[in-house]
Amino acid sequence: MNDDIVEVRAVDKATLDGLKAWGWISYLLHLIVAVTAVIPGAQVSVLVLVVALVIDLVKRSDAQGTWHESHFSWRLRSVIWAGILYVVTAPLWLLFLLPGWIAWCVISIWFLYRIVRGMIAMNKQAPLPV
Repeated sequence: MNDDIVEVRAVDKATLDGLKAWGWISYLLHLIVAVTAVIPGAQVSVLVLVVALVIDLVKRSDAQGTWHESHFSWRLRSVIWAGILYVVTAPLWLLFLLPGWIAWCVISIWFLYRIVRGMIAMNKQAPLPV
């Protein structure tokens, strides 16, 4: 049995198109946050990330049983893990400036990778691993 297979339910085209539109909006907001996270001094307001998270949380239930479901979960997991990693590595900033900076750069690049990978899969209309 392949665990990467997502069960797809029958959904009308308008619903799928709506989910795709919301997915792209969320990905673009995440992309803005991810790109500015890797550019020193270019961080955008946390409000952009909060808007993207609200979209993902609200529309996630509408996507259940479609290939879009994996994208909503992917974005939520990406933000949660990045947040946890930022919090865990925050003491490095207080103790040692360079290791803290390196850790946050690595986390930011990983987050950017996850968003770009998701966008590529979305463009192919392909689910992501759950």
